[in-house]
Amino acid sequence: MRDLGVGFRYLLKGQRWVARHGRQYGFGLVPGLITLVLYLAALVALAVWGEDFVGWATPFADDWSSPWIGLFRGFLTAVLFALGLLLAVLTFTAVTLLIGQPFYESLSERVDRDVSPDGTAPESGLPLWRELWISARDSLRVLARALVWAVLLFALGFIPVVGQTVVPVLGFFVTGFFLTEELAAVALQRRDVDLRARLALFRTRKTLIWGFGTPLGLAFLVPFVAVFLMPGAVAGATLLARELLGEEISEGDGADDADAADGGDGAGASQASGRPGATNR
Repeated sequence: MRDLGVGFRYLLKGQRWVARHGRQYGFGLVPGLITLVLYLAALVALAVWGEDFVGWATPFADDWSSPWIGLFRGFLTAVLFALGLLLAVLTFTAVTLLIGQPFYESLSERVDRDVSPDGTAPESGLPLWRELWISARDSLRVLARALVWAVLLFALGFIPVVGQTVVPVLGFFVTGFFLTEELAAVALQRRDVDLRARLALFRTRKTLIWGFGTPLGLAFLVPFVAVFLMPGAVAGATLLARELLGEEISEGDGADDADAADGGDGAGASQASGRPGATNR
């Protein structure tokens, strides 16, 4: 359970790192702002034309009497907007990371160089288009897994008492796990650790991942907060990736956390000799 606190401290350290590097923070805000504008435009369009779309999609209800046709189509319009909002929440991080790949790649490399004892950062050596393709492909795979969990938790939500207490808590932990995977992928892809290996690595330190991702997922529920926390989240996830792979963190940006993590399950130290799951693309 000690890893929960370690993960949360990495989240805070990421926010402190970007606070000390104002230019990196400013650049890191750009992708989130672009994604926010695009999503707001899409949701406004859905709110304006959603009713027309529902009317077009349900011609069989044209002859229904009032008030049933209004209630039916009004309900479907509300459901359509709710689904659009849910999809926006589920995909915001992935789309922001995809749009901001060059921004976050640069930020993550800067963090690596800052905390590396020799001042170097791993490089993928891949062209930008290849990195974007890998990021998009992996994001779709992660989203598919997250949707499976969402359907399962939705079904469990109908169980009396458990569905209103335990299931929402499980939902936040599942969200935190996949959110952390998306963020840490920026640093781990540069180390040539593929999605399957990343997920396997994360499962060895689930409490560490939950400590980082669950509070971040809760914060992301507040409108617009995700935009301002994203740069620090990428920085913190880079520190977390180094911890998972047993890479040394110097200059006080996480060394105390690495020491604390040694009291956990010890997985970080066991990986110090190499990069687990590295594969050639």
